[in-house]
Amino acid sequence: MTVSPRDARVALWVLFTINLLNFFDRMLAAALVEPVRIEFGLSDQQIGWTATIFTLAYAIVGLPLGRLADTHNRTRLAAAGVAFWSLLTAASGLAWNFTSLLVTRIGVGLGEAVYAPAGQSLIGDYFPPAHRSRALALFMAGLPLGIFSAYMLAGAIAEAWGWRAVYFVACVPGLLMAAVALRLKEPRRGATEGPSETQSVVTKTPYRDLASIRTLRWIVLSGATFNFHAYATSQFNTAFLMRYHGLGLREAGQVSAVSLGLVGLVGLLIGGVLGDRMREWRPNGRLLLAAGGFLIAAPCAYLALEQPKGGVALYAVLISVMTVTTYIYYASVYSAIQDVVEPRLRGAAVALYFFAMYVLGASFGPVVVGWLSDRMAQTAMHAAGATTLSEPFRAAGLHAAMYVIPVALLSTAAALFAAARTTGGDMQRMQERLRA
Repeated sequence: MTVSPRDARVALWVLFTINLLNFFDRMLAAALVEPVRIEFGLSDQQIGWTATIFTLAYAIVGLPLGRLADTHNRTRLAAAGVAFWSLLTAASGLAWNFTSLLVTRIGVGLGEAVYAPAGQSLIGDYFPPAHRSRALALFMAGLPLGIFSAYMLAGAIAEAWGWRAVYFVACVPGLLMAAVALRLKEPRRGATEGPSETQSVVTKTPYRDLASIRTLRWIVLSGATFNFHAYATSQFNTAFLMRYHGLGLREAGQVSAVSLGLVGLVGLLIGGVLGDRMREWRPNGRLLLAAGGFLIAAPCAYLALEQPKGGVALYAVLISVMTVTTYIYYASVYSAIQDVVEPRLRGAAVALYFFAMYVLGASFGPVVVGWLSDRMAQTAMHAAGATTLSEPFRAAGLHAAMYVIPVALLSTAAALFAAARTTGGDMQRMQERLRA
């Protein structure tokens, strides 16, 4: 179907809103870590597993769903995804133990896995290459705003009505947006690239074709290391502020809302505006921009962890700078994927990329930090000659464990610089395939 510029703008705002709800529902478990941990008597490793199970389900199911986005109506897939994950979010409020909570989080992951490849594939066909960084920047603005809303609202609602009420409230807007998504127009695949005859061919070996793109391989690796940091930080930042710096649930949520969420809009703005300009300057400009951001983020994360107990203000400032410079990634690198992957493979490319991001990155980040936290807490307890694992020891353990985050950020910068070396050749080969 042919869509007008107005149709594209309306669709982008709808997709943005759904993406905001995507990350809002996803971050609720992190925002509510402490009250859930206390009620169910969980360890930090178990807390890590709640995020890991979610991301494994998201990634594994995402591969076949990515192929659906290349062959089926994407607006209907998006609507089905948001409706399903919203219902399972409400079910999380009914959890009666750790296992039941894991099951509902798996369901949320399955629903969100439907949406990601469909949403990004739609944007690729709504907007031409010269405007994609800005379009994807608005789409990905749902990420920081979703995180901001989750941390800001979850603490307030939980303190007033309990943590279960948060999940019930979160269900309603998702169901409303599912109905709106059904009214979007489905654009023709490759509508912004070239002749439909070339774009409509569907390969029988999508993942083998994608594996031959060198730039994509490095981008996939960067996604894994980036998400290791992102999910470990999101899962434990509020808990760290409460245990180590002594904040209450609401105050810790507010600091996380701003430093991990709201300020990310600045990074997306930089990535969206400068990303398109950098691509005009040189083919790998978007990737160089993102890599430079991580070179700034890594020392900021390290210095934030070096702040003494009670030094919340400087910690928040440094984490905010880290967030701004890493959020450049979403607008610039997501656009770079579409620079080297032809339209017929973009749904599969996003699914493959997300598979690596979540299986190799996000699934390990929270559980590794949680495991390290428990081990380090035990070490602190034994060093003090104590026999009870009290909260001060848990605080010391989590503090020590979070030093893996700067390492992950430096690894992401290295992978992006490697991807930048192969971008020009892969872009040329894609154009040659489209003209064949």
